[in-house]
Amino acid sequence: MSRLKLNKHRKQKKLAAFCTLWLHILNMVSWYIRAVQTSISITLDTCPTRPRYKMLMFYPERKEFMHRLVYESDDTCFHQLRMNRAAFMTLCNMLESGEKLKASKYLQVDEQVAIFLYILAHHVKNRVAKFYFRRSGETISKHFNNVLNAIIRLENELFKKPEPIPETSTDERWKWFKGCLGAIDGTHINVQVAEEDKPRYRNRKGDITTNVLAACTPDMQFIYVLPGWEGSAADGRILRSAMMRENGLQVPKGNYYLVDAGYTNGEGFLAPFRGQRYHLNTWRNGQRPEKPEEYFNMKHSAARNVIERCFGVLKKRWAILRSPSFYPIRTQNKIILACCLIHNFIRREMTYDPLDDDEFIDTNNDADDEDLGSHVDNIMTIGTSNEWTTFRHNLATTMFNAWISRHQ
Repeated sequence: MSRLKLNKHRKQKKLAAFCTLWLHILNMVSWYIRAVQTSISITLDTCPTRPRYKMLMFYPERKEFMHRLVYESDDTCFHQLRMNRAAFMTLCNMLESGEKLKASKYLQVDEQVAIFLYILAHHVKNRVAKFYFRRSGETISKHFNNVLNAIIRLENELFKKPEPIPETSTDERWKWFKGCLGAIDGTHINVQVAEEDKPRYRNRKGDITTNVLAACTPDMQFIYVLPGWEGSAADGRILRSAMMRENGLQVPKGNYYLVDAGYTNGEGFLAPFRGQRYHLNTWRNGQRPEKPEEYFNMKHSAARNVIERCFGVLKKRWAILRSPSFYPIRTQNKIILACCLIHNFIRREMTYDPLDDDEFIDTNNDADDEDLGSHVDNIMTIGTSNEWTTFRHNLATTMFNAWISRHQ
């Protein structure tokens, strides 16, 4: 009897030892799995085009959509979000690095940015984005506004610093305009406003728009953008407002921008001659300038056309700028500014922009100019002066004489 009890006791001890061994094995396996997960997470975090799937592991349909939208190929990423994968990840890192944008418990930064860019690129409504991203309408709206505000906080980093055309320039469009910083013009963007505000926002064509002033460099990057003015406001009035603002448009003495005839020809702003042929389409079909003023206008139009091309690319890139959106007018103005900032980012980060293949010509045939028939001292006022008129006349004569001598 005692022998049976002893055998039973031994079996229990063996069973307990066996269970303890298996518990140790399970703990080791669990520790190994956690170590592998941590290693994979670190690898993904240091990868330049890393997919951030952490919280999407439990939602395979969201993971699948994000993979197809962003990480599958550069071609898909460009057509859906208007930039390649490397640029997309650089933008995410910029927004995260300064804590301008943070991941939430259930939404990583890359998905927030993808939602924002998708809405800008395709002008889809909240309920459409909600369907594709498998998120609630409240989540889509909240993170759209979060990313919008974060992009605007990158304003100082993304606006291009103006650089004057050097004396040694050989660019056929710009070499005559030494000291020029770029071109300035306004463009009308359709907006939705309250019924009582529509008269102020109605432009000369009867559309409800906001008149956006912008300055750009010869390489089609924005230097300054002022959205928010009503469509009925004149370009000259908006320019004066831009110069009077605390952090507004600055034009150092000795430099200038090219402007169209809707603006005053004065210090800092070089306008074409009125009463002379001007627009590029008038010089097609082999027509030649016959006097200095016409030749000056032809070269001026060719160089200033960069701002028209800039607006063309901007509106082609972002569908939300091509038709009125249903956001409050203040948010619509922020969206316009954000689109310009991301345009600069794309042109800086992508060595090749497919939208450059499209040809944009000067279509600004407004009645004002139709056939025209360290510390720096800045220009603070806009007005005509004999000195500036003489400068333009001498420049036109020099350009025309050089052209005549080459073609004799």
